[in-house]
Amino acid sequence: MGFMSGEELAVTLAPVAVYWAYAGIYEALLRHTTVLDRYRLHSRRDEETKNIASRKDVVKGVLLQQAIQVTISVAVLKLEGRGAAAGDGDGRAAPSEEPFLVAAARFGVAMLVLDAWQYFMHRLMHSVPCMYRRFHSWHHRVAAPYAYAAQYGHPVDGVLTETLSGAAAYLASGMPPRAAAAFFAFATVKGVDDHCGVAAPWNPIQAAFRNNAAYHDVHHQRGGGRRNFSQPFFVVWDRLLGTHAPYDLRQRDGGGLEVRAFKPDPTR
Repeated sequence: MGFMSGEELAVTLAPVAVYWAYAGIYEALLRHTTVLDRYRLHSRRDEETKNIASRKDVVKGVLLQQAIQVTISVAVLKLEGRGAAAGDGDGRAAPSEEPFLVAAARFGVAMLVLDAWQYFMHRLMHSVPCMYRRFHSWHHRVAAPYAYAAQYGHPVDGVLTETLSGAAAYLASGMPPRAAAAFFAFATVKGVDDHCGVAAPWNPIQAAFRNNAAYHDVHHQRGGGRRNFSQPFFVVWDRLLGTHAPYDLRQRDGGGLEVRAFKPDPTR
């Protein structure tokens, strides 16, 4: 066996491949068709005027973050020792041998751990001025989000918020590598979809999760930086800790949709 097994390669590289493939679908549909125009949360003009980071800078930043992510993933797999293929004597059952309920429970634990880590680290980034200014503000240079900007940010922010949350979810859930590859591919799709700038009612991901593109768009709006921290799956931490901001989706003058956040009634 070489330095990495096939399953280890899947864990480290599948999220990267899925990221660019899924984001590429959105980019192709928005640039070359009008099928999603009625569901756009930001006009093309908004993307040009509101976003400080250029698309070239976004691509470079995302690729750097993904290179760091792959490096840390390899280190975690090697140090933890779970990456050996089934039958190599590591004492773990192959993913195919795990009962469905066990595999589903591991998946659920990973979702909960990822969500909790990202909520509190994300909120910390906004609460400590020097952390926001030096690190997290990079992500908010894209005020009108689009799909492949989902992982754009300062490398320190990317490691603390995303990469380490993934490592924690993997270790806490006990998922074998094959299941972990599926989980991280799914989490990647969810993160891209949350930043896609499109609120299509027939999108199954956005229909299944209240934490979706419109919900996260509130956070990217001016004045929204202290609301809707939860990512990428649930909104429970925002609701429990008072940072949840409800919103309305309305037709935008000139076509498309816009998200209008409003403060909840304090008497209710």
